[in-house]
Amino acid sequence: MIVVTGGAGFIGLNFVKRMAPTLPIIVLDTLTYAGNRGALEAVEGVRFVEGDINDRTIVRELFAARPTALVHFAAESHVDRSIDAPDPFITTNIVGTFSLLEEARRYLAAAPAAPFRFLHVSTDEVFGALGDTGAFTETARYAPRSPYAASKAASDHLVQAYLHTYGLPAIVTNCTNNYGPYQHPEKLIPLVISRALAGAPLPVYGTGANVRDWIYVEDHCAALQRILERGRVGESYVIGARTERTNLEVVTAICALLDELRPRAEGSYRSLITLVADRPGHDHRYAIDPQKLESELGWAPETTFVEGLRRTVAWYVTAAVTGTSK
Repeated sequence: MIVVTGGAGFIGLNFVKRMAPTLPIIVLDTLTYAGNRGALEAVEGVRFVEGDINDRTIVRELFAARPTALVHFAAESHVDRSIDAPDPFITTNIVGTFSLLEEARRYLAAAPAAPFRFLHVSTDEVFGALGDTGAFTETARYAPRSPYAASKAASDHLVQAYLHTYGLPAIVTNCTNNYGPYQHPEKLIPLVISRALAGAPLPVYGTGANVRDWIYVEDHCAALQRILERGRVGESYVIGARTERTNLEVVTAICALLDELRPRAEGSYRSLITLVADRPGHDHRYAIDPQKLESELGWAPETTFVEGLRRTVAWYVTAAVTGTSK
């Protein structure tokens, strides 16, 4: 049995759906605006507990079930929100991770022989920005540039500190930008799809030249499963699909798919693209080199960006018609 924090969120939900057929899962989620309880309840073999990772009583009760792993997704994750209101990011991402680590340490102190690992799911944004060349690896220097990135960097450091100070059996992963079904429409790809379907302007920061390395969420979840099952305790793994695109290229590709799947009488969705003022501290480029994960654990992404984006756009088009996104 494993405990998954944030299992009603985008990546957590897709991970739970992947893992539920193979083992019992307890999901702890506080159901913020981005939580999707309805989709989670449709997954068989999952026990849901509504609660905050900072609630030590609830977390302690979950450890009483003697999980073999805790997979930690729970986080505030939107850069723009962290710029406008950083407080929840500090409370959840830093203090919440500390609470989980303390309860994990307490659990293992009482049962030192218990099989257990703490899988901490993080982001490549902790490494800051890249120039026009190069890619992040596990040895990249931490250089967070937003309150969100700083809060995740702090949580990474806490996990590593508990590993080295207390011997907590932990693994840290840092993944690039995810996309796919069930993502909240504050993020770029679902935001563009939902606004386009509504005939609203499609805002693109600056000139749209910022570059992100995209991975289909199911490929990320497959990597996490491989790491959970075969990864080495004490290691960190970066996860990416070597799929770099500028933001403008992503938005234009979404418009082309919508033109095909849901054409509009007014003409191409491209006419809705609107360049807006850049956000503060907008990192120029991210890219991941997942060579360690590929060579040590035999993982490789299975979904091309073209294929994954088509699946994603089709899913949101269907959800818009049937109302099944929640």
